[in-house]
Formats: sequence, structure tokens, C-alpha cells
Amino acid sequence: MKQNLRIAAFGFRHIPYKEGSAGSDKFALELYSRLAQKGILVTAYNRVYDHEEVKIINSLDSIKLINIRTVKKSGFDSLLHSFKATFHIIFNNTADIVHIHNGGNSIFALPLRLFRKKVIVSQDGIDWKRNKWKWYGKIYLLFSSILTAYLPNKVIFDNIFSKELFESKFKRKFNFIPYGSEINIEQKDESILNRLKLEKGEYFLFVGRFIPDKGLQYLIPAFERIKTEKKLVLVGGSPNPSLFEKQIMSTKDKRIQFAGYIYGNDTNILMKNAYAYIQPSDIEGLSPVILTIMGLGIPLICSDIRENVFLVNDNAVIFKKSSTKDLEDKINFALNNFEIINQLASKAKVRALRDFSWETVTNQYIKIFSE
Repeated sequence: MKQNLRIAAFGFRHIPYKEGSAGSDKFALELYSRLAQKGILVTAYNRVYDHEEVKIINSLDSIKLINIRTVKKSGFDSLLHSFKATFHIIFNNTADIVHIHNGGNSIFALPLRLFRKKVIVSQDGIDWKRNKWKWYGKIYLLFSSILTAYLPNKVIFDNIFSKELFESKFKRKFNFIPYGSEINIEQKDESILNRLKLEKGEYFLFVGRFIPDKGLQYLIPAFERIKTEKKLVLVGGSPNPSLFEKQIMSTKDKRIQFAGYIYGNDTNILMKNAYAYIQPSDIEGLSPVILTIMGLGIPLICSDIRENVFLVNDNAVIFKKSSTKDLEDKINFALNNFEIINQLASKAKVRALRDFSWETVTNQYIKIFSE
């Protein structure tokens, strides 16, 4: 049956990665390329901003790509793009099953279902709790959670705790499928290290959006107080530049390096050669970045939010959420205990490749799409 499946997807930003891409884009590329390899027809709707010059690609890894323009305004960009994608699917009949990323887009399940499409929504964290949203955004996302619970045919959580919260709140059963962990690295091309003037094992690394949820307001002050010659490299930025981003980038510490947006194999090379990776999040789903770091066998320092602890078990250096002082202490611990943190990383790798395989994740999605 899976060879006859036609799936359309929207709610992520772009395949392949581009400036502003995040975990949902990595997830989309990893999942949809594997679905396409198994003979499933996948149509993915890319988000392209007005006045943005991008190289238009119509297919990648057997995924059909449709590029739809939207406005560059946080929150509204996703809604407008999802609106356009929804009616493109309906009027062009590009799929029988629609996979929507993010419960904030659940409102579009209604017209899709009215036109006899099967709708699956992927929900990660509790969106209305994220500090990046203004008050009206939080109200909308809280309202969307009700739509997420009742409008789609299926809802899939990558966060076991969010799933439990929704089940308790709405008295319904939902599905749990985590992200995958393993990646392939082209070790021969290490030019990114030369480009950023980095030496192997001589830097800590963070990759992600520069938003309050990610905890950079604790990481940067903590690192500023550390006595070390190692660098702190921060990869990423904010898709919609903000005062918060300007504040964290105003540091005077020359050891702290802002590398901008980096994707694909270059990111993997940076991860593979870091002394340790730091994930200081206040709010997170089951982080695809943490799973990647675990799969690579790289030492990890992360906050003690239960999503992180669920992933790493006791195989990482864990600090108290929102505590700059405890994060400082744990970075110092990592600097003084090289063998211990690498032993933890080796155990984490075994756990990641055993419990969070992309092949297993893909087959679980196929099962739900086929039901």
C-alpha cells in the first residue's frame, strides 16, 4: 500500500536548508527523502519570502518541491504560507494525505478534511509557553491546541511529555514518534574549520535559533566568566532579527564567535570536532540537535528540562535550567574532566543509535500514513 501513498507537507521552512532554517527543516529533509526512497510520492511546500532571492529547486532526493511566497513577519509568515499551500493542495489535488508541521497550522485541517484529505499534524512542544511569542500569539496558539486535538485524523508528538499533557487535557489518545539520530559525515571536507579559524577540540558549540527559549542569555554570561583559551562558537541566528539577538551579540568577549547560518555537512563537521556541545534551552521538544550530538558521540552539556533528561538519561553533563552559575560550573567541570565527558558521550551514542534510528522513525510514520 505504501507505494500508492501521495503525501503533501507544509509548515516547515525550506528544503534544502537555507538561512533561517531550523530543526523542522532538518526533520522534513531526513523524513521525506527516506519516504521518497521507499516509493512514496512526496510533495513538500517550501516557504519563500517576498523580495527574497533564492535558487529555485523543483525536486530534491525524489521529493517534489513547490515554492510559495509569503511575507517576512514572524507568525504571519507561516499562516499565510500554510493558507496558500492548503488551497494549492485542494485545487491541484497534489496529495491524498497532508502532513502539517506545527499545531499553529491545525486550523487548515478543516478545509483539507472537507475536501476529503487525510490530515496528520506533527506537534513538538507546548507552543503557547514559548517566550518568543507576543500575548496575542500565545492566545492564538492556545486556541490552536484545541484545534490540534480535534481536527486532524492523527496527531504525532515528538515530545512524550507534550503528548501526555494533551492526553490529560483533551481526554484523547495521540501518537509519539521521536526524531532520528544518525547522520552521514563527509569527513574529507573539513574546510569549514579553516574558514572559521577553528582547531579540532578547541571550541564549545551551540547550533540553533537566537531566541529566549534556547537559553543563550545564560550561556554567554556563563562563558564570559570561564578561564579558558577555547572558543564558544554559536551557529544560527533569528529568522526575524530582534532586540534579543542584538543584545546577545553585543558581547565583548573575543573568544565568542558568531558563525552565522551554516548547514549540512559543514554543521556536522563542526559538531564532530567540538570539545563539547552546549544546549542551554528553557523550553525544548525532544531536540533533534541533541539526538544528532548523541549519535555522533560528542560530549554534551544540557539543561535539566525533562525533555533533555529523557533523551540523554544520565549520559550528559546536566545543569539547572536558567542558572547561569550552574552552567558556568558545569562548563568548568567539562574542561577539567575530559575522560569522564567522553565516556558519557560513548554511552549516549549507543543509546541514540539503539533507540532513535531514522529507519525506525520512517517506518513508524509510514504505518500511520497507511492506516
